[in-house]
Amino acid sequence: MPTAAVFGCTGAVGSQILATLLATDVFPSVKTISRRLPKAQSPKLQALEEGDVSKWGGMISSLSPKPSVVFNAVGTTRATAGGIQNQWKIDHDLCIENAKAAKAAGVTTYVFISSAGTRGFFSGYVPYSKMKVGVEDAIKELNFEHAVILRPGMILGRENPKNQFLENIFASANKLGQGIQDKLGQDQTIIGRAAVAAASMVEKGKIPLNYWVLEQADIVKFGRDEWKE
Repeated sequence: MPTAAVFGCTGAVGSQILATLLATDVFPSVKTISRRLPKAQSPKLQALEEGDVSKWGGMISSLSPKPSVVFNAVGTTRATAGGIQNQWKIDHDLCIENAKAAKAAGVTTYVFISSAGTRGFFSGYVPYSKMKVGVEDAIKELNFEHAVILRPGMILGRENPKNQFLENIFASANKLGQGIQDKLGQDQTIIGRAAVAAASMVEKGKIPLNYWVLEQADIVKFGRDEWKE
């Protein structure tokens, strides 16, 4: 019985990954580990609450059934974390620790929500980009049987926008054409569905790659255009 575990399940994308997992039958068993319990409920969901994030990784090996897939949608902002150093501890250090713990626990597929544009010309000078690149590279070096990296644009449709002004602009870009908006940002639901769709394809043996990167166009393809309820 394939089991999925979700980290970041109370955030914008993580909550959509969880909702999608609970609404589909790909994974009969779903686990979450988070600082506060998710709002979603289901007979197939086991939600664990742990306020000490340093314990999250070690909890993976104790889950039963053992997850074959781990989704990592953990992320914060500089303002919420209280500075760039604290954000680095969450968006970089914690995510790498999580991936290492998943590998040690025998997880075969690791799905990480990264961000578009982090490998651009100036990315080496942008702390946020350096965080995401560092995690991506660490996951690749761990050599999972399958690793899936999603690089969405601006996340749209959040209940609590991180940047209300920019998100409103990007959300309105579809008035100029859906294709324009698709190149700028994606709705959180679409990103969540794309993550689950990718993991499902891996579980079914449809993706031979052991390191698969989904850019914005791929996210739109799998999370909207080819998505089937």
